[in-house]
Amino acid sequence: MAMHLSTRRWQDQGILLLGVWLIVSPWVMAYPSDSPPAINAFIAGAIMAALAAFDLYKTYAWAVFLNILVGAWVAVSPWLVDVMPNQAMSASLLLVGVATVILGLWELRTDPDLHQQWAGT
Repeated sequence: MAMHLSTRRWQDQGILLLGVWLIVSPWVMAYPSDSPPAINAFIAGAIMAALAAFDLYKTYAWAVFLNILVGAWVAVSPWLVDVMPNQAMSASLLLVGVATVILGLWELRTDPDLHQQWAGT
């Protein structure tokens, strides 16, 4: 019995929403759109959203791993791209990054399509 796409790939749906949030978050939080933290959010959000959207169509382990890496970058980026003075933006980046890593790891652990790729079948 095949699982429904909506129940099997819910992690990708979550990561897609997190990526979209990153893209719009500088405007929502009135952060200067030409600043390094905003550019970081735009680029990381676009990568996350694109990979998650792609993964909803056809899942590949490399796409999930790449989203985990981008999520890890986003989580540590407040300390690396001079955003720490802005607590809201820092918290957003940290929470989105951690959530992306958790969702990606969860998907790696539970998605049967990924398990078949690892087994080479």
